[in-house]
Amino acid sequence: MPPAIATSVLETIGNTPMLRVSRIDTGPCELFLKLENQNPGGSIKDRIALSIIQEAERDGRLKPGGTLVEATAGNTGLGLALVGRAKGYPVVLVVPDKMAEEKVLQLRALGAEIHLTRSDVGKDHPDYYQNVAARLAASVPGAFYTDQFTNPANPKAHEETTGPEILAQMGGNLDAVVCGVGSGGTLAGLTHCFRGRSLPVAMVLADPEGSVLAPWIREGHVPEAGSWAVEGIGEDYLPPQADFGLVSRAYAIGDQESFQAARLLLEAEGILAGSSTGTLLAAALRYCREQTTPKRVVTFVCDTGTRYLSKVYSPVWMRRRGWDGAERFGDLRDFAVRRFQDGTAPMTVAEDLGLAVLKRFEATGLPSLPVFQGMEPIGMIESTRFLLSINSDPKALTRRAEHLVAPEVPMLDSGRDFKALVNLLEHSPIALLTHQGQPFGLIAPLDLAIHPKENR
Repeated sequence: MPPAIATSVLETIGNTPMLRVSRIDTGPCELFLKLENQNPGGSIKDRIALSIIQEAERDGRLKPGGTLVEATAGNTGLGLALVGRAKGYPVVLVVPDKMAEEKVLQLRALGAEIHLTRSDVGKDHPDYYQNVAARLAASVPGAFYTDQFTNPANPKAHEETTGPEILAQMGGNLDAVVCGVGSGGTLAGLTHCFRGRSLPVAMVLADPEGSVLAPWIREGHVPEAGSWAVEGIGEDYLPPQADFGLVSRAYAIGDQESFQAARLLLEAEGILAGSSTGTLLAAALRYCREQTTPKRVVTFVCDTGTRYLSKVYSPVWMRRRGWDGAERFGDLRDFAVRRFQDGTAPMTVAEDLGLAVLKRFEATGLPSLPVFQGMEPIGMIESTRFLLSINSDPKALTRRAEHLVAPEVPMLDSGRDFKALVNLLEHSPIALLTHQGQPFGLIAPLDLAIHPKENR
């Protein structure tokens, strides 16, 4: 148990709560969530960061003044930055460029040095994030490459802390654990813990679609890897320290199902969790609902959803990828991911002052904003011209928006074809879409680039 009053943030790592799911259909089973988002760094990776650093200090690989170097999808880096700051070690991290912006901002706030690298290359490519980290570690004097992917202190943390905590919280009455694999440390550590106690606990693999791990478990061969948006789990190779010996079942979960499961967890249980938790929950629900007899099943809330507000919990981001689960219109409305009806389409009104306009540009990052008089668009304010006007005339911030507009409104009806939308966006940085004569939403060029193509 942690001390009643901690004297260091490091003493608050571990001993996380266990919560029984009560508002989601789990079939005949009871499903429990180990709330690893309650660690001080917000994720399960705080455990391995502390374990890796302590082991390296004990055996002399990490000396005072040394620098920690790691390849990470974010959470291990955040754990290392937390522990490193508490212990006085600089931290250098190599992260793939698909990582959520919130993670990068938090890492920089903790003082970590960040190197972004490509997420579209495999393990044999020199720009693969683990390869970049290894080269960096070799070039930095006094560096210690923490290497979560091969470091035995990673699974040891889960064998000695996570596993025993789960058994104690479940009173030893446990049938299965649903687990994801990134470095493989959680799976290996729990497997060693349960096997060492001769406990018949089934391990169930939750894997993103595109990862090679679930197909390997089910079919016995490693296919060509695909791509996935879920962060932190899934691999394009078999992690060397992963122990699949107790894995009895494996589920491949698509990104849309993962993100919707994470949102369901927030709506039903009030838990704001990350994308990998959505994968684990979706797999756990499949497993529980498939059972014909009651079982007690544990899975993890791997990290906090505050790191994914711009992705999983952004209706614009989800709509742009067609993952929001909403019915498609079959016309240009499907490209308007920012909509006036639900407040995701920013706008300003004629009476707003320039200062309010500036704040909306800062908040949205859009190149143009429509200005409305009642429900009628009276013009657009283009960000570059507006910002230049502020520099030349500071009084622009006190003028009403109706006096700052360009009267031309790049407007298009939802019944027009895709080519007409493209033509409009070639001459305007944003288009205002109407439907049945009423403003419906805004469309930017990026919304065309990655939206499903069925309406083109």
